[in-house]
Parts: sequence; C-alpha cells; structure tokens
Amino acid sequence: MRSDHKLRGWSRIWPAFKNTLAGIQAGWAEPAFHMEAQLAAFMCPFAFVLGKTWLETGFLLATLVLVLIVELLNTGIESAIDRVGYEWNTLSKRAKDLGSAAVFLSLLLCAGVWLSAGIAYWQA
Repeated sequence: MRSDHKLRGWSRIWPAFKNTLAGIQAGWAEPAFHMEAQLAAFMCPFAFVLGKTWLETGFLLATLVLVLIVELLNTGIESAIDRVGYEWNTLSKRAKDLGSAAVFLSLLLCAGVWLSAGIAYWQA
C-alpha cells in the first residue's frame, strides 16, 4: 500500500462502493431525502407512460435523480457546516442557504419537465 494510504486503480472500487452505500444510508435518514426518494420511486413508472421516446423517458427519470443528487450534496454541506459548530455564522448560513436554493431549483426543473411532459401527453 502507498504511504498516503489511498487505494489506487481497481482496488478502490469496493471501498468506494461501500462509502456510496453508507452515504445513501445516511441520506435516507434525512427526512427531505427520504420523502424525495419515495416520491421519485412512485413517479418512475409514470416516466415510461409520459415519455414518447426513450430520450424523453430518460430525461424524466434524470430529473428525478438530479433532485436526489442535489439533496445529498445539500445534506453534505449542512453536515460539514454543523461539524464546525452550531453557533450562528454569516458564512455558515450562506452556505446552507445556497444548498437549499440548489435543491429548490432542481425541484423547479423537475416539476417543469414533468408538467411539460404531462401537458404534451394529454394534448396528444
């Protein structure tokens, strides 16, 4: 093993996958991620109904996954800020507000794409 204790190449795949599972498990404990993941699971089948092509279906599914990705990143930001301390700080508030805004924008994008697909489906 290298002196910096970092695995290289293919030997890092399994440890990285275990970290990924731990991250998803930690995210699942967050109420916002839990709710968004359940909603995404509920909506996935509808992507196959609303999407007229595989590209449209993929785009509908991608917007659902994007919301989950951004929520996990936001949770990571919040966790890092909370590790530093719980006292009020302007920069900490700004970081958390920016993460929250990113989640909101991803939700708006998702809603817009799904609404557009729904309108196109019902007009056809």
